[in-house]
Amino acid sequence: MKEHDTHVTRAWVLHPDIKSDQDRRTPEPALAEAVALAAALPDLEVVGAEVVGLRNVQPGKLFGSGKIEELGARFKAEDVELVLVDGPVTPVQQRNLEKDWGVKLLDRTGLILEIFSDRAATREGVLQVEMAALSYQRTRLVRAWTHLERQRGGLGFVGGPGETQIEADRRAIDDQLVRLRRQLDKVVKTRDLHRKARAKVPFPIVALVGYTNAGKSTLFNRLTGAEVMAKDMLFATLDPTMRAVELDNGLEVILSDTVGFISDLPTELVAAFRATLEEVLAADVICHVRDISHEGSEEQAEDVRAILGSLGVPDSTPQLEIWNKIDRIAAEDRAALQARAARDDAIVTLSAVTGDGMGDFLDAVTRALEAEKHETEVALGFGEGRKRAWLFERGLVTDEAQDETGYRLKVAWSRKQEAQFARL
Repeated sequence: MKEHDTHVTRAWVLHPDIKSDQDRRTPEPALAEAVALAAALPDLEVVGAEVVGLRNVQPGKLFGSGKIEELGARFKAEDVELVLVDGPVTPVQQRNLEKDWGVKLLDRTGLILEIFSDRAATREGVLQVEMAALSYQRTRLVRAWTHLERQRGGLGFVGGPGETQIEADRRAIDDQLVRLRRQLDKVVKTRDLHRKARAKVPFPIVALVGYTNAGKSTLFNRLTGAEVMAKDMLFATLDPTMRAVELDNGLEVILSDTVGFISDLPTELVAAFRATLEEVLAADVICHVRDISHEGSEEQAEDVRAILGSLGVPDSTPQLEIWNKIDRIAAEDRAALQARAARDDAIVTLSAVTGDGMGDFLDAVTRALEAEKHETEVALGFGEGRKRAWLFERGLVTDEAQDETGYRLKVAWSRKQEAQFARL
């Protein structure tokens, strides 16, 4: 992947705004996000960025010849070494544009992979990134451009010269993927053991989720005092971090900080990072942290909701919306937002930086956890002392009576605790 050296690479960011694409994003915020993505890579200086309007995509070179010439002249004048295209670029388009411009080119997937590679900290994160990168590279072999220099005649599209090299590369990648999958299985089994160990702990799990750069890690740090990396850059956190926290009312919870979501996340990465979001599935409360000062906050929120839906988060899991960064909003607008949030128990406004609204946040989490509880009567025989002890250890018993057959207990618990008890 990326080698770190002291050389600073001069980069230019392009966002192709394709008019024929019905699902295209609003170009200006999309370009701003792409620049922020680029800024997340070390040793990279973004010297220019622009939206390029396109009626249709040119199959061979993405852009029309006039635009390629115009951009090429700009890149030369600015000594640009790397062009980042915020969108998909086919292997053929990439090779042709690199040749025409004399620069290295990365598409959105390649850029996100570079960032993920740079940020992944745990063994699992590193393995997942490697697998995602290999899956991506494998697709780049389809048109065989990687080895054109070694080929004599024929482009390898339909066999002939060069095909052997492509097949060899593909086989090497497949072998590597199998090896990584085995390693990942071992790591996931270890995580499974950790998760099972945590399931025995009576603390509920509160998961922080949200669009990348929404301020989850800053909020996590404020709550836990943990030194989780929290910089104003995209993808600062790539591995779920968990800490036990005692809330002001004495309630103990496990707080989980997760990787930031992003729109149009490459399919290779959705698959590779699913495991890092597994903590969300186990959560008792999900806190969806939003950068409410961002002009695309609603679109970002929609993306997060869509990903949570695709992960299979149960409808029964309580969700809170945390409108973060209110310190960045003008006073009159802030008052309007706070009035809106006050009418909805599932919305909290706060600033993770200043600490404003933290009390309301903790109250909302406590309410969500309490609301999830329901009361049940449980009958246990005298020989079921372990089950009875389990209930008392977790403080779930509200009343107990005894008769000639055993114990009758009134229990206030969450559905998750009830399911854990059923498995004893």
